Amino acid sequence: MATQEQNITEGALTDEPRFEGDKTVNIQGLKKAFGMHEVLKGVDLQIGKAENLVVLGKSGTGKSVLIKCMVGLLQPDEGRVEVLGQEVPKLKEDDLNQVRQKIGFLFQSAALYDSMTVRENLEFALRQSKVKDKAEIDKLVEEALDNVGLKEAIDKMPSELSGGMRKRAGLARTIIMRPELILYDEPSTGLDPITSREISELILEIQKKYKTSSLIITHDIECAKITANRIIVLRDGVVTAEGTFEELENSEDEWVRSFFNK
Repeated sequence: MATQEQNITEGALTDEPRFEGDKTVNIQGLKKAFGMHEVLKGVDLQIGKAENLVVLGKSGTGKSVLIKCMVGLLQPDEGRVEVLGQEVPKLKEDDLNQVRQKIGFLFQSAALYDSMTVRENLEFALRQSKVKDKAEIDKLVEEALDNVGLKEAIDKMPSELSGGMRKRAGLARTIIMRPELILYDEPSTGLDPITSREISELILEIQKKYKTSSLIITHDIECAKITANRIIVLRDGVVTAEGTFEELENSEDEWVRSFFNK
């Protein structure tokens, strides 16, 4: 029988469960509708420890709704949403905020504060936590920027940064809090192919260094190929395919294969 690690890294398609140990995320039968419009119709997905899971799907298939349910911004109509060992829909506000502190999020636009330098953006994240010592803050800021190759831009304003540098700064602000789970929303959107590849490789480096689990929503097939241990495809509100990049690229389902024939 394949081990849990083999199942995650090799995407082995067996009759055994992919995850025999702890799951960072465990979602079962997730349904969410807005009025008569059903967006999620029974989504099942799991993310293992230190696993990168990529979610593919056309626009409007519920990828953003999925993330919002995971962090408690939306209440599911049905189903189980367990993140970091907690059932998110059942949490009170204080407990929910504690879970959110263990989750990092990289927005499409990086979402930096325009009126703050890169250093101040990262310091702001720390000051919302229990880190107050100036020397410790300086050390953590410099380390985070060094890890994303952006140390030289520490005192620049966001307006002085390229698109790729803003993404790096946003990623530094995410990892400075040492999250257990990172949610990436189209991390390579708006970047040229070379910079996009650099960001994708950086996501992989962060996974290896910090042993983070990640959910990566992307339309960038090259990003998916670089970062994914496993991929799921959303269609009509459910997971219609699951496997490694190579398995889905060679799927017998023409619709699934169409994502990779670009």
